Amino acid sequence: MPNKTTAPHQGHRQRLREKFISTGLDPFLDHEVLELLLTYVIARKDTKPLAWALLKKFGTLADILDATPQQLVQVPGIGPNAAHFLKLIRAVFKRYSLGEVKGNVEISSPQQLLNYCKASLAGKKEECLEVIFLSVRNTLIGTQVLSSGLIDRVAVTPRKIIETALTAKAASIILVHNHPSGNAYPSKQDIAWTKDTIAAARLFSIAVRDHIIIGKNNYYSMRTQGDI
Repeated sequence: MPNKTTAPHQGHRQRLREKFISTGLDPFLDHEVLELLLTYVIARKDTKPLAWALLKKFGTLADILDATPQQLVQVPGIGPNAAHFLKLIRAVFKRYSLGEVKGNVEISSPQQLLNYCKASLAGKKEECLEVIFLSVRNTLIGTQVLSSGLIDRVAVTPRKIIETALTAKAASIILVHNHPSGNAYPSKQDIAWTKDTIAAARLFSIAVRDHIIIGKNNYYSMRTQGDI
């Protein structure tokens, strides 16, 4: 039992940490994950009410990590430090996912690539286009976000795509963009623009391997669906 000078939540913090050390994160519920994270950035305070307040406002753990710092600090008790810490967790996840595919002899697992695409673009409030650069051995060279614009509109010319691919010395590329509406199904304009980009890339012996669209809880591969 805690002594008279120890707040009850201090013991709860320690139990959460010990549980993570012994079992990992799998048995944790979302609110427990948030409680544990917040203990590392908020001192001398019970983090359970804060975790529940975040879930009440945003809905899910994923939605919390996708929220902006400005949105997060609207929850009483979540200050700038806690908000930026949660955004750091999201950024680390993206970096980790990129590491899963970068440096492989060959990208042999579509799931690894998809995990990175989701980590990079899922949850963004505006439409973004990212280009993944691949070598002649089909290894990942790098990635670059070329556009971040209005919802339902990405304005990047095929010429811009080719310029960045040539600069990266890429033999092939994968196009990835998100639909903030949540529906990953491509528009006619998406497909037409992709075909124009493929034709332009072919002039420089650069292959466009796929165009993947990321929705809220789904994705769409133009290559798999036969659109390109």
